[in-house]
Amino acid sequence: MKKLLLLFTLCCSCLGILRAEDSPIGAWKSTSGEVTSVLLITPTWFTVTDYDSQRFISSYGGSWKQNGDTQVDVTIHFNTANASQVGQNTTVPVGMENGHLITSSPGGGKQEWTRIDDGSGPLAGSWQITSRERDGKMTPIPNGARRTMKILTGTRFQWVAINQETGEFFGSGGGTYTFENGTYTEKIEFFSRDSSRVGASLSFKGSVNGNNWDHSGKSSKGDPIHEIWTRESN
Repeated sequence: MKKLLLLFTLCCSCLGILRAEDSPIGAWKSTSGEVTSVLLITPTWFTVTDYDSQRFISSYGGSWKQNGDTQVDVTIHFNTANASQVGQNTTVPVGMENGHLITSSPGGGKQEWTRIDDGSGPLAGSWQITSRERDGKMTPIPNGARRTMKILTGTRFQWVAINQETGEFFGSGGGTYTFENGTYTEKIEFFSRDSSRVGASLSFKGSVNGNNWDHSGKSSKGDPIHEIWTRESN
């Protein structure tokens, strides 16, 4: 329950914003010793991930929405440390201090988050895979409890494969990315399934048409992929 309370406090601290220049949308970073924590916030989703130079430690996240001027509604969609929290939701007060995100643990300790980017860019948002090429043709992927998401800000990405009903976690990876001249390039900073991939760069062909992202190339295992991702509306 401590992790859940910390998450709720974190999200509350992010979202009670009055000035546009203080918008919480984007990427934030905090460090403690050798552990790096990254918080990604899109208009509909957030993720929080802890990792060190070679090891994925934990990740959790879900959806949020503003509820009036001083509070937000938060729903947990995955938590690698405690799957029993999946589906829990709450309404909480909001606030922010001096342009930094300040989070508090139940014991009273505080954590300060520094902005990495402001969440702007052609790929910024929350995406769900909706079709994949099989045997030479695109095959739709049904929208159900099991889903694969990509959360992107202006410079950072994270994908998660989860089951929102059972709380199952199938994998996650993330790091930094660039998108220039039709080429999407990821640099991996954490990968729950295979830490040996940390530091690798992967490039893909990419194009965005409205809320559809056509994504093709080779996976981290070297297998050819061709996928369509659909951006969630705000």
